[in-house]
Amino acid sequence: MFYAYLRSLVALLLWAVNGPTRYENLDKLPDPESNYVLVAPHKTLWDPVYLAFAARPKRFIIMAKQELFANRVLGWWIRMCGAFPVDRENPSQEVLKYPVRMLRKSAFSLMLFPSGSRHSSELKGGVAVIAKTAKVPIVPAFYQGPTSIGGLLKGESVTIRIGDSLDISDIKRMNADGVNRVAERIQASFQQLEAEIQPQKRSLLTWLLLPIRLVVLLLVIGLILLTVLFSWIASFVYQPNLDVD
Repeated sequence: MFYAYLRSLVALLLWAVNGPTRYENLDKLPDPESNYVLVAPHKTLWDPVYLAFAARPKRFIIMAKQELFANRVLGWWIRMCGAFPVDRENPSQEVLKYPVRMLRKSAFSLMLFPSGSRHSSELKGGVAVIAKTAKVPIVPAFYQGPTSIGGLLKGESVTIRIGDSLDISDIKRMNADGVNRVAERIQASFQQLEAEIQPQKRSLLTWLLLPIRLVVLLLVIGLILLTVLFSWIASFVYQPNLDVD
């Protein structure tokens, strides 16, 4: 419940600040009852929110660098929303075992940014190994929109486009060659999705809604402050654990 609440709250904040979002090819998302790995280039801090909202009601787990969990409120928030810590300097086997276990035995899918860090184009092999071991498809997606706070505040248009699911069952072994073949398919999907997105101009309706968006923004800020207070208190009495046996 908290996952859905926070996802909607932050999505509403982004709508109030930036305006309506264009979602394309949502029919290509798998059935919500099945699990998959949703992959996309990581361009900005808020693209996970747009992707999670596009794929609703599906819920996701997501890898997050362990430093984010040091903050009591933020750490509690992201744990409640399915994030699990990753030590980028010394990654353990649990980094792969945990998402595989969740994909096999829970109702959670995995959202993964195979570039590893924002603005990087290097694809990591983890997504291939996880999807192959869990026997789930890889679903590519692409965010096109502002990558800075300034662009977000200026109302630069945002588009989320979903691609065709990638079946990697023909790749028998996830050795270096197999991982590279999966990475090439993912990268090709990203390039195709980016090429397919047509530049969008803000409609007059977007600006006519500006007074309403400002009112919504004030309400959302109030809700966020209350949620921060609630989360701080709750973090002392409850620590989420989404793991399955």
